Amino acid sequence: MPESVRIPPPIPAPVHLLDASVDDFVVYLAVERGFSVHTVRAYRTDLAGLIAFAETRSVIDPAALSLDLLRDWLWVGTQSGLARATIARRSASARSFTAWLARTGGSATDPAVRLRSPKPGRPLPRVINHSQMQELLTHLALRAASPDPAALRDLAIVELLYASGLRVSELVGLDVTDVDLHRLTVRVTGKGSKERVVPFGVPAQHAILAYLERGRPRLVETAAPAETAAPAETAAPAETAGPAAENRAHAAKTAAENAATPVSALFLGARRQRLGVRAVYRLVATLLADVPGNGPAGPHALRHTAATHLLDGGADLRAVQELLGHSSLGTTQIYTHVSAERLKQSYRTAHPRA
Repeated sequence: MPESVRIPPPIPAPVHLLDASVDDFVVYLAVERGFSVHTVRAYRTDLAGLIAFAETRSVIDPAALSLDLLRDWLWVGTQSGLARATIARRSASARSFTAWLARTGGSATDPAVRLRSPKPGRPLPRVINHSQMQELLTHLALRAASPDPAALRDLAIVELLYASGLRVSELVGLDVTDVDLHRLTVRVTGKGSKERVVPFGVPAQHAILAYLERGRPRLVETAAPAETAAPAETAAPAETAGPAAENRAHAAKTAAENAATPVSALFLGARRQRLGVRAVYRLVATLLADVPGNGPAGPHALRHTAATHLLDGGADLRAVQELLGHSSLGTTQIYTHVSAERLKQSYRTAHPRA
């Protein structure tokens, strides 16, 4: 009787420890560091590229990552035509990842300690001048005189973006209760879930109040009586009677009535949903389409414009840093270069010896 043939068990596929480590790292960024969804996605995209490149070198264990491998990865990206800013971001992602590996025991050493990358170029941001900004706001105000509630909303959006220098993600994340029409401030949750209070001016106050009175209620479907919350009782500060006090009381009452609706978002889109980033981008890009200038024509151009106009008007650089929510003063300093360039342009245009 023939001897039975013993079939060897299948060889298990190697465990992809590098892939699993990246998954743990992005969870750490989101949960412990409080990074935004967009920032976490950027890290994951960069590190997915690193994983794919490492696999071509048969590296699937984070402990096997080396400085040479990381340098080769960046070099291949450079040769494929990636921008200096992209290479710099990839380098930063790799350094953060390997530093985390070394801290958590995933690697005995940090191979990216000596990893260098090109400094990304910093083009000057797009800035709209005072007269162009006034024309845009006048155009929106004329539209807001119509019965269209979206026109009232659009005016309030642009006024608030320009007045406060908010990021578009911060703007669409606002709830009605975040806006204080009495103190002319808005409570914002920025990058890293950091909260700050930002002031705005009287024109923005008027635009927001008009939107809350005549625009937003028409964008919210009328809720059934059982679902409608009772208007919140607001204690107005003691003050002397007069037009100013009446206006403040009226603004507080309007804000309380809007806060009591079933939808908490300040700016609403279709089907009474919170307005999205893309909708605001389309709005601002359409407004800026015919405005001369270089650079992206999105909501960030209004943030750049607000910062530059503040510095042009004599605002302190650190005050502008706090207003914008920058963690580093160096990020804010780009606007000093913008102001300097505008000064040079005015000089060349106006001075007879320029």
